[in-house]
Amino acid sequence: MSDVATAILPETKYKRVLLKISGEALMGDQGFGLHPPTVERVAHEVKSVHDLGVEICMVIGGGNIFRGLAGSAQGMERTTADYMGMLATVMNALAMQSSLEGLGVFTRVISAIRMDEVAEPYIRRRAVRHLEKGRVCIFAAGTGNPYFTTDTAATLRANEMSCEAIFKGTKVDGVYDCDPKKHADAKRYDRVTYDEVLQKHLNVMDASAIALARDNNLPIIVFSLDEPGGFRGILAGQGTYTTVHS
Repeated sequence: MSDVATAILPETKYKRVLLKISGEALMGDQGFGLHPPTVERVAHEVKSVHDLGVEICMVIGGGNIFRGLAGSAQGMERTTADYMGMLATVMNALAMQSSLEGLGVFTRVISAIRMDEVAEPYIRRRAVRHLEKGRVCIFAAGTGNPYFTTDTAATLRANEMSCEAIFKGTKVDGVYDCDPKKHADAKRYDRVTYDEVLQKHLNVMDASAIALARDNNLPIIVFSLDEPGGFRGILAGQGTYTTVHS
């Protein structure tokens, strides 16, 4: 770690975090797939936090390529559809790895489904060691099991890696009581409890993920991924966001 990073690190609130973003966040203005400039922009956001000395895990959804629930709703067998969705997350993880390493950030893609030619298998102690060495760990293929979302996978991995918080990057700057893009009077919460999220159906993450975070007292910070410097700003105690807590 450089002297600059060492000097800045004490000012950050967290030392190890997990960033969860949707696959849709990587498709830019397109209706499908990957938009390389958008992937690169997100990679710059991650690098700016990594440069502070913060250890970073990532989980990226696959909805820009294939969404298991959507496939199931159209008649596809649910387990098969979910596995296809997991493979989509690996593609997104590889794209993010390419962008991050192009910026000089050492990265490991770690898959819950073995595909040794393109990713490491998930071994918890090895992943922790990568973080300690300053590498960004991108966890792909969800939990490796159907019927679990990448939200649940993110919460699981964050707990396993002893992360201090989950950062959920979205299109809006926090949690609202209704869609702020459709309702001008939507109320934004600065802080909200896990139980309120579940009771009011606030759509932060799915219920399994929220329950797992609540049971382990893992805070979830919801912020806008579209705001330049937003991720780094929150680590320095600035910006607009919502904290989900106990």
